[in-house]
Amino acid sequence: MNSPSFRMPARRLATVATVATVTALAAGPLALTGVSPAHATGDHGRASAVVLRTGLDVSLLNKSVNVPLNVSLNDVRAPRSAEKTTLTTTLDAVDGGRPFSVLRAEVAEARATATATKAEGSTTLAHARLHVPGLPLLSLIEVEQVTARATCEVGRKPFATTGVPGSVTVLGKRVALSAGGPTDVEVPGVGEVRLDLSSTRTTARTAAATALELKVSVNPSKLNVAEVDGTVTLAEATCGTPRPESAAQPPAEQATPPVDVKPQGQPAEADLAETGGSSTTPYLMGAAVALLAAGGGAVVLARRRG
Repeated sequence: MNSPSFRMPARRLATVATVATVTALAAGPLALTGVSPAHATGDHGRASAVVLRTGLDVSLLNKSVNVPLNVSLNDVRAPRSAEKTTLTTTLDAVDGGRPFSVLRAEVAEARATATATKAEGSTTLAHARLHVPGLPLLSLIEVEQVTARATCEVGRKPFATTGVPGSVTVLGKRVALSAGGPTDVEVPGVGEVRLDLSSTRTTARTAAATALELKVSVNPSKLNVAEVDGTVTLAEATCGTPRPESAAQPPAEQATPPVDVKPQGQPAEADLAETGGSSTTPYLMGAAVALLAAGGGAVVLARRRG
C-alpha cells in the first residue's frame, strides 16, 4: 500500500496545471506574447528668469589686455526662485583686486515655474543701482522698478510683458525713456550708454521678455580702468509651452495587413470572424491544449502512483 505522502505532490501538480490553464485563457494574447501596454508621458515645458546679466570687457590702463566681467544675479531655471538683492565681485587687476559692488537693490527676485499645463518666468527689480569697474561713486544706471514676465500655457498662445518706468538715471543724468526706439545718453569725459527699452518676442510655443538692455561704452580712467564696453541686461524672463501627454509620443501607424491569397485548386479555410473567433484564437487554443495536456498527464501520474 502506497503512502499518502506519494500521492499529495501529484494531486497538487494536477491542480496547478488546471489553474495555469484557466489563468492563460483569462489573460489572453498579452500573457501568451509577453507584450505589455505602453503609456506616453508629457513634457513639463521650461522657464527661466534672471535679474541681471553682464557681458563686459574691461580694458586696463597699464596692460594691453581686456578683463571680462561676466556675472549674473538670480539666474534661475524652473522650478526655482531667488531673491538675492546685492551682487559683489572682484577683478584682480582693478583697484588692487578689492571687491566692488555691481548691483544693489531693495527688491531683486526671479521665479521660474513649470507644470504639465503651464510654464512661466518672472522677474522684478526695484530701487536698484548698477555700477561698473572704474566708476565706484557714479552709477551706470538707477531704476525705480522694472519687471519682465513670460507665460506659456497649453491651449493658449504664449505671451510676454514688461514693465518699465517713465524715466531712469544714467551716468548721473535723468533720462526719459522712449517707446519708439533706443535712447542714447552721452556724458562728456565719462562715456556713452544706449538703452533698448522693453523687448518682447513670441513664437507658437515660446515667449521671452527683456525690460532693459544697455549698450555700454565708458572710459572712466580711474582704478586702472581705461574703458568698459559691452552689454548689460536687466530683468529677463523666458518660457516654453509644455507638451500634452497625448503629444509626447505620437501613436504608431498601423501597418496594412497583408492580403490573404489562397492557392488555386484548394478549398479556402473558414473565416474566423464568421465563427465568432479572432486572429488570436489559434494561439489561445494551442496554449490551452498544451496546458490541459500537462494537467492530464499529472492526473494520470497521480492515479498510477495511487
